[in-house]
This record gives sequence, C-alpha cells and structure tokens, in this order.
Amino acid sequence: MLSRAANSIYWMARYIERAENIARFIDVNLHLMLDSPVESKGQWEPLVIVSGDRERFEEKYGQASRDNVINFLTFDRDNPNSIISSVINARENARTVREVISSQMWEQINKFYLMLLDAEKSGVAIDTPYDFYNKIKLESHLFIGITDTTMSHGEAWHFDRLGRLLERADKTSRILDVKYYMLLPRVEDVGTPIDNIGWAALLNSASAFEMYRKKYRKITPTDVALFLVLDLKFPRSIRYCLVKAQVSLHEITGTVMGTFTNKAERRLGRLRSDLDYANIDEIISVGLHEFLDGFQNKLNGVGDAIFDTFFSLRPTEKNKKDIEVSQ
Repeated sequence: MLSRAANSIYWMARYIERAENIARFIDVNLHLMLDSPVESKGQWEPLVIVSGDRERFEEKYGQASRDNVINFLTFDRDNPNSIISSVINARENARTVREVISSQMWEQINKFYLMLLDAEKSGVAIDTPYDFYNKIKLESHLFIGITDTTMSHGEAWHFDRLGRLLERADKTSRILDVKYYMLLPRVEDVGTPIDNIGWAALLNSASAFEMYRKKYRKITPTDVALFLVLDLKFPRSIRYCLVKAQVSLHEITGTVMGTFTNKAERRLGRLRSDLDYANIDEIISVGLHEFLDGFQNKLNGVGDAIFDTFFSLRPTEKNKKDIEVSQ
C-alpha cells in the first residue's frame, strides 16, 4: 500500500483516539470536583501541563480556570491537541483515503465533526460537561466499532489499529500520571477517603472501574497502577496496547514475532519486553511518575521509528546519484 495512504490511516486513528482521551482527561477532573469535598485551586492546571501545551495556554489564557482549560482542550483551534483540532485532522486524513476506508467510517467521522461544531456554538461543554464528554467517548467508540466491522482486516486496518493503540498507551500513561503525581492536593490525603475518591474517578474515566473491581477487592494505588500499566487482558492497559500494536506491526511487515528487520520493530519490541518483565513494586519504589515519563519518551521514539520506516520520503537510486553528483 502507498505510504501516503498508510500515513493518513495511521494518523486518522491516532487523532480519533486523541480526541477521546482528551475528553477522558477532562472527565476525570470533573468527577474529582464532583466527589471531592474541597476543590483545589490548582486542580485544572495539571491537565494543561500533561497535555504538553502549557506555554501556549499561558500565553493565550493566563489563569488555568475551569472554563479556560475546558475551552483550550476542547475547542481551541490554535491548540493542535484540542479535541476539535484532533477531529478536524482525523477527518482530513480520512478524506484523503476515502477509497481505502468504508463509507460508514466516513459518515461517522463527519457526524463526529458536525456534533463538535454544534457544541462549539451552543456552549454545551460548559453547561452540561458530563453528558458532552460522555458523548465524545461514545462517538469515538462508534467509529472504532464501525472500523472493525466494515473494513477488511488487512494492511490498512493494521495501520489503523497500530496508530490507535500507540496513542491509547500514551494517553493511559498520561491520565494515570495526572492523578498519581499532580492532582492529589496534599501528601496528608494519601490513603484517606479523598484519595480513594480520586482513584475511583481515575478508574471510571478510563472505563476501568468495573473490570478492576472484578479482579481486585479494594481500591489501592498499587493495584490501580498494576491494572492500568501491566494487565494483559484489559484493553486500555499500557501493556495490552503494546502487545496488540506489536502484532499489527508484524502483520504489516511480515516479520516473525520475536525478530526484527527495522527500527520500528526493534524499538517497539524492546519497550514491550520492558513491560513483560516489569514488577509493579519496583516501579512504585523508583517512582511511578518517573517510570511513566520515561515510558512516554520511549513511546515517542517508537512513533519516530514508525515514521522513518513507513512514511518518510526516501530518494530513489537515480535521485541518490543525482544528489551525489551535485555534491
């Protein structure tokens, strides 16, 4: 398949997943505010920090208030990682590969886009945020379901799944980092009902609360981290995402699992192996924030390797010779 088409499908999936996960970031904060007896003054700023757009936000908005952060992360078109920017980019990528994706996928991504435009005008994100961000998650789930049931599970589908799962692994690590490292207002609150409310809100925002409770009796920070980082069966855990992403990568290349022929396979295989042999007690003792920060850097390296392997332009033999002659 053409690298241009593969690139568009890969990023279409990443952008849809990104939009959903930004909604999850905001959702976890809204639930914390709803359940917590006292709202922390700095409760909204961590969302901007974790998104990696702090400087852009402060330059435009200044104070990290509830409305400012919601607008920046949801409707600000100058923010390339906002929900509306992500869906616009996903739609544009889908438009360029309409001959590859199904018509139902194209219809769903347009419905998602038009829903956001209506919400932007009506102010529903501020007035009824819980329903609105829930709807964003449902629109994303619909798109993923339609993709899985209307698209042949060949090379294009594997590029879609590869992009979606790498984005999901990244955002699961970030949403866990928000709670563990930043959103707890005071050290004295660790282990108190306020702390437990925060962990329950985190599990709910990752759609993980019920599955977690089926596996563990009590909510503890260590078990929550274990479930979201290393669980092999929950589809939003980091390890699960990497395992399935690696399968798709090898389906694309045809390389036997456990071996590698390019930089992308080597980096993803190494990162997946790190998690296969990881121990949650060691991760906690070193520092969960430090572990997640390192993981995000390595995952960015995987993304760079995928770009270099599949999407970057390479000169033909004739062009190489022309370049050499000109030099």
